[in-house]
Amino acid sequence: MGVTLPVIPAKRYFTIGEVAELCGVKPHVLRYWEQEFTQLRPMKRRGNRRYYQHHEVLMIRRIRDLLYDQGFTISGARNRLQELSHVERENAAPMLDVNDATDGAEGDAEHGTLAASAVDGGVVLDLIAVRRELLEIKALLS
Repeated sequence: MGVTLPVIPAKRYFTIGEVAELCGVKPHVLRYWEQEFTQLRPMKRRGNRRYYQHHEVLMIRRIRDLLYDQGFTISGARNRLQELSHVERENAAPMLDVNDATDGAEGDAEHGTLAASAVDGGVVLDLIAVRRELLEIKALLS
């Protein structure tokens, strides 16, 4: 990555200004990317204020990397994101043990597995993205 981005704080929601700082882009760029990338859907509250969740900040960082660091066009980045999400879904399927009778989700960080009685596909992708980011942070600290 060309620019070192700050660590994403442990918060539930982020304003557009916070996301702009965390991802190294301006707010108007984020609003434009919402139109171009269907995966990017921040929650809107009073006065159309945008509130982004952690997984959306990760998605924006991925979009930024594709566009700014890897040189993709908007349409190329859109296609690449679809490919990556398809691959992540395929890779996530073997990691799930839906026959396990546990309550909620329990993770095995060492093996990257997730055991849950009922898991939504979006949750699995979020956990994969969080795990990937944690491994990157661990590598930086080593």
